[in-house]
Amino acid sequence: MADKDGNILAKDYGIGIKPPTRIFPVKGHQCAGWGMQSRLSQIFSDDGHTIMLAFDHGYIMGSTAGLERLDLVIPSIMQYADCLMATRGALRTCIPSNHHKAVALRCTADTSVIKDDMSFGTTNVDIEDAIRMNASCLAVQCFIGSDGEMDSFKNLSYYVNNGEKYGIPVLGVVAVGKQMERTTKYFSLATRLLAENGAHIIKTYYCDNFEQITAACPVPIVIAGGKKIPEAEALDMAYRAISEGAAGVDMGRNVLQAESPNAMLQAIRMVVHENAKPEEAFKAYELLKKDVK
Repeated sequence: MADKDGNILAKDYGIGIKPPTRIFPVKGHQCAGWGMQSRLSQIFSDDGHTIMLAFDHGYIMGSTAGLERLDLVIPSIMQYADCLMATRGALRTCIPSNHHKAVALRCTADTSVIKDDMSFGTTNVDIEDAIRMNASCLAVQCFIGSDGEMDSFKNLSYYVNNGEKYGIPVLGVVAVGKQMERTTKYFSLATRLLAENGAHIIKTYYCDNFEQITAACPVPIVIAGGKKIPEAEALDMAYRAISEGAAGVDMGRNVLQAESPNAMLQAIRMVVHENAKPEEAFKAYELLKKDVK
């Protein structure tokens, strides 16, 4: 207990000095609550950019090349990511609890790739379980323009409403089913709809005129890597996306199916956080993969 007689009187009040101006680096969230900003700061670095490592493919695709043994692959490379995007099952069984990385928790249960129409999903993780999992954000799959569109909006609304209640941001994922288009017009519509419906971060695909999409979206956009492409092309796509307004990348197969996932993630980090040109990053990748697996 404090002793009033031995207490030293405060005297350094900084009279005349204005409180420091705090500029929050995440687009659209300068006025968010402290808890929300704190979680966003776990995901995004001070430069406003992020590298998400996605390994949630198994929840609709099953075992996938490069992701067969998550317990062996992810812990060995996750130091180079800012955020891990995964299901609760993968996190609980394959990832050490002391990993100290932000977590984008996949919260919806969606139709498997066996189905022609993949657009019918439901809520899978209760908000209480997301809190127990210490989620930094809640990832929600949304199929805009599909037969299951309203199911998507119901799921998004559930997580946005509860996320706001507990200060947890929502990552709205623009899903592209087997029959859905991948055009500037579609991605512009989908990203804006998800943002207007309350998503705090948007994940979508890179496309032509991408700067129009990022300009019209009031919250950060991160790009999905999509199917595996040559490493040089993936680095070039990441560079163009960041240059055109993306706040980061969320790559899975283009890291985990690379010849050297470790080297690839380091090269992506050069592009996203160090403003390296894709040619420079690819050269570094070629050197790094000689030393790491």
